[in-house]
Amino acid sequence: MLKACLNGGVRRDEHPAVPVDPAELAADAARCRLAGAVAVHVHPRDRDGRESLAAPDIAAAVTAIRRACPGLPVGVSTGAWIQPDPAARLAAVRGWTVLPDFASVNAHEPGAELVAGALHERGVGVEAGLWTVEAVAAYQRWRVPCVRVLVECMRPEPAEALADAAAMLAALPADGPPILLHGEGPASWAVLVEAVRRGLGTRIGLEDIRTLPDGSPAPGNPELVAAAVTLGAG
Repeated sequence: MLKACLNGGVRRDEHPAVPVDPAELAADAARCRLAGAVAVHVHPRDRDGRESLAAPDIAAAVTAIRRACPGLPVGVSTGAWIQPDPAARLAAVRGWTVLPDFASVNAHEPGAELVAGALHERGVGVEAGLWTVEAVAAYQRWRVPCVRVLVECMRPEPAEALADAAAMLAALPADGPPILLHGEGPASWAVLVEAVRRGLGTRIGLEDIRTLPDGSPAPGNPELVAAAVTLGAG
């Protein structure tokens, strides 16, 4: 599986091609699909460009992508930085009027299992986001089924990120849900290559990295996806 992570919290002044509004997300998703992505992960924004869990913002982004890309799975984030209050985050998920295909839930965040449970009850696939070995242990106490486990290597130094990947993967059971392995920042390409080597799913996009494997600036998400395909992802 190769997923395109289109925007995250990246601002337009950090990269001019980052998609922000629903129309931009839809157009970028279509280009990434053509480049080789089989799913997209997006962070819908409000009118001021801030990441949002509000029902109208989720609905607008998901609907626009589905119209432009029928059949392409669409996922969103439920990160605590978007809505720090666990009760408000849970209420937001329960209030969604248009449901994404899947949503990521970071296992180390307060209220994570409750948010995951609310998503599962509504028929949204749960992706368990694991940043540390301690988060792996927290996830293993969940009673919520997951469609995917995200092993997310957050340290920028490639050697450290790869060591984190190895430790987290070793702590996961072999008979668990499918695993998607990815890095962030300078470690992104090294971790992607490791995911390919291990036969795991992975992701790439402006949320994680703004340079191509050779270190040159990436024009946008489709070029990042195409580079990942060249490296064997997907």
